[in-house]
Order: sequence, then structure tokens, then C-alpha cells
Amino acid sequence: MSGRQHRETEIARRIRARGLAAGRGPAVIAQEIHEVCEPQFGTTRIKAHRLSNGIALADVIEQVRALFERDKKPVPGIGETLLSAYESGMKRPGPEYLHYLCSVYRVEPLALGFEGPCICGHGHMITTAGGSGGQQEERLETSPGVRETRVPPDGGDPSANGGEEDENVLRRTLLQLLVGGVGAVGAGGAIGGAEGDKAALAPDSQVLGAVENLRRRMDQTIVSSTVSPAMLDHWEQTTNGFGRLYMNTQPNRLLCDVLLEFSAVRRALECRQPIEMQERLCKMAAQLAGLAGMIMIDLGDHREARAFFRTGRLAADETGDRALRAWVTARESLVPLYYGDPREALSLARKSRDLAGQTPCAARTMAPVVEARALAKMTTPGGPRHEVVEQAKRALHRARAAFSQMNASDQEDPAFGYTERQLYFYQGDVLVKLGQTLEADVLLEQALGKYTGEDLLDQTLIRFDRALCRHLEGDLEAALTMGREALDAISNEYCTDLMLRPAHDLIKAMRAKYGDLPQITEFSDQVNSRKVVSRNVSGA
Repeated sequence: MSGRQHRETEIARRIRARGLAAGRGPAVIAQEIHEVCEPQFGTTRIKAHRLSNGIALADVIEQVRALFERDKKPVPGIGETLLSAYESGMKRPGPEYLHYLCSVYRVEPLALGFEGPCICGHGHMITTAGGSGGQQEERLETSPGVRETRVPPDGGDPSANGGEEDENVLRRTLLQLLVGGVGAVGAGGAIGGAEGDKAALAPDSQVLGAVENLRRRMDQTIVSSTVSPAMLDHWEQTTNGFGRLYMNTQPNRLLCDVLLEFSAVRRALECRQPIEMQERLCKMAAQLAGLAGMIMIDLGDHREARAFFRTGRLAADETGDRALRAWVTARESLVPLYYGDPREALSLARKSRDLAGQTPCAARTMAPVVEARALAKMTTPGGPRHEVVEQAKRALHRARAAFSQMNASDQEDPAFGYTERQLYFYQGDVLVKLGQTLEADVLLEQALGKYTGEDLLDQTLIRFDRALCRHLEGDLEAALTMGREALDAISNEYCTDLMLRPAHDLIKAMRAKYGDLPQITEFSDQVNSRKVVSRNVSGA
């Protein structure tokens, strides 16, 4: 146990001792522990309840397992790691686990920090008059496996049967009215004469109960949520963190982390959420799908990358966020840029630019950069190079203007935003492809100077671009030296298909000009000896 955890436990132990001495119950003590410890240690409500009972994680787990056995259910695989994740706010218990945790602590989900009713539809405690005139908590369980149900005064439990019985009451009442006319009363039979007609206008208690239950159920549906605002905040922070890790983390490892978070968001979206939370979840789904697509591009799986970007577009469409939709489309344009037809990349980039409109966002910068890169790839020897060069330079000018309008946080985010060093790099990359080597080398050198020890992907690609500049200028030895330096700067775990592609392009250009010189063959062997990272997430 760390020193911080030890202090938290000691404070909770003192609060519990004082509470027990004063005759307070565990639920009241838990509330006090939460109020005292939460500001200093971030103690959640569910953890406060465990501390108020003076038990360890293992004790809670054994109680949950015992309840499963009592109800003749398979023993669950819950362990200390999962329970600790619940207590830290990293995860939310599923409906079944939440029910049994409420049973262990004898409180409702809200007391544990989770909004919405329990899956069982009943309370986990009742309040009865104590012998001394006070109140005492009593468990709603009469014998093992038997749960005592509370019947609301309106005649039914609004959560017990999904509303089907209430609907049947109304259907029977409607049928009686259709058959018997005004003189028929819902569930109570018929009353004749004027008094009967008047009474028929006032439904009996069963019908009123059904009406009330249906209305209450709609209220619960509208306000219920399986995700707390704190959990959404945590997921958003984690998603943004993935964006910052994109350039520096081994791709297969990052893919696993991203998809685990992606799956958690998907589960939350399966349940009905308030509109604001639904939009936030859809935004995270679009960002995580887009990030997964980017990783798939790096790993060389263009089919799966396309699929993830398609999912990202579907999620982004649900938000109505033009900037997000434009970002997903701009990222998708990289698939045909690297693995397909540059004309399709050009079309997608322009579509992204149209979606962004005049909104200052990352896509307004990224889309024209992709346009310029696609135009540079579309040039052919003897073609209208001057016109293409001018079009590409105009696109880069639009990118620089858009970048100046981005907010500071987007200018520091290499995945969901667009950084200044990325802008310099891709301007240089475009000019290399267009044969403007002098201007390109200046921009590439400036770009490299803006990187620190991070962003290994971009730095390696920049070095290969500078090596290509030297080759185009006729300096073969300098080109080979820079190529070797670029290759030596990365370990095998970062050698994706995308990372090594410029090395193969450089070798191809060298052989086209010089043939199979020994030094070129040696460099080629060095590149081919590097193990390309597989898209298999196991790393095989």
C-alpha cells in the first residue's frame, strides 16, 4: 500500500470508529468518509462504502461470489483488479455486478456514485421505525434466494415488467369502452344511468395506477444514464492522451489500448443516454475510430483503415459537428494517398475542406496539405508540371493561413489537431516530390529542428525526404548516409510498412539513375533486413 493510500485508510478508520461509537450506520459513515477524503484523495462513493464497513477488496469479492452462489448463478470472474477499477472510477460496473454490489452494501446505486435504478427494480433497503423512535435500515431480503417486493400504492412496480401489464390494463379498458360505450368503466365493470356516465369519466384505481406507471417509466427513461459525467470526462482525457501518444508508441500496443477504450464507449452507446452525453460518446467513438484507422494505415492494412474511417464518419454524423466530420474525412484521404489513387485522395481532401467551411479547425489546415501532396504524386515526366506546382503551392498557402487561425491546443495535438512542425514537414515533402529541392531542404531542416526526442514517425520520414533531396541534387553518398541515419534512428518495433516505404522509394530512384551499385545494394539489404511490424496485435 502506498503512503497516500495508507493515509486515506487511516483517516477512514478514524471516521468509522467515531461513527460506530455514535451509533451511526455504515451508509451515514460512508457519506462522511466521502466528504472528508474525496477532496484530498479522490475517494469515490463506492470506495467510501467499503471503508465504512472496514473490509478489504477480497472481502467484497467473496460476498459478491456468495450472493451469486445463493442465487444459483455461475461464480463470476470478478477480482481485485476489476473492483479496484470500479473504486477508482476507471470502469463502471455492469448492471448485474452493480446489483450485487448494492446488495453487499445495502444501498441504492446512487449511494455508490452510479446514476439510474438497479436492474432488479427493487430497493436494497427499507426504512422502518426503530424501537427507540428512531429509524433503522432493513434489508429487503427475507430468506436466501427470496426477495421481498415493495408494491407501490398505485398498484404496481413501474419497472417490474417493462410496462406490458400497464399497457394491458389500458387495452382492456379501451376495449370495454368500445364495447360498452360511455357507461363502461375501465376495470370496474359498468354503472348505469347519469351517475354511471359521470363515473365513467373518472377511471378506477387500477387504470390510474397504469397511467402513473407509464408516465413514471418515461421519466426514468429520459433522465436515466449508464455513464456518469466523471466517467465521460475520464474517457475524453484518455482519448486525447492517445492522440498525443500516436507518434511515439509502438503501433500494435497503441491499437490494443485504443480498441479497448473504443469497446467501452460502444457498450455505453448501446444504452439510451441523455442527448448531451450521447453526443459526447459519439464524438469519442469518431475520434477513436479515426485513430484506429490511422494506426491501420501505419501497419499497412488499408482495407481495415477504410472500415474504421467509415465507422468514424457514421459516429461523427451523429454529432452534427462539422469540424469533426471534416477531420475524419481528411484522415481518410490518407488511405488512397498512400495505397490507392491520388485523385481519390484529392477528392476526399476537397470534400473535407468543404465540410470544414470557415470553421477554424485542424481539417482546414490538413485538407489543403493533402491536396498538395496528392497533386505532387499526380505529376508525370513531361506533364504540365508548372501548373501542378502552382496549384500545390496555392494549396500550401491556404494551409498556412488556416493554421494561423487554429487555437493553441489544436496546434499542439499531432493526431486530432495539426502542429507547426507537421506543417513544415509536409510543405517540404510536397516540394521534394515536385523537384523543388533547395526550398524543400530548408523547410525540412526547419521542421526537424522543431522536434525533440519524440514523434519518431515524422522525424524518420523527414530524414528520408532529405536523403531524397540529396539524391535529386546528384549527391549519392550524402543521400546514402542520410538514409542510413534515418534507418538507424528507429528500432524494429517501429518499422511499419509506412515507415519503410520512403526507404524503398529512395532505393528505387537511386537504381533508376545509377543501376545496381554495390553501395546501393548494401543499403537495400540493410532496409530489407528490418522486420516490418505486423498488423497482428499480438506482435507476431
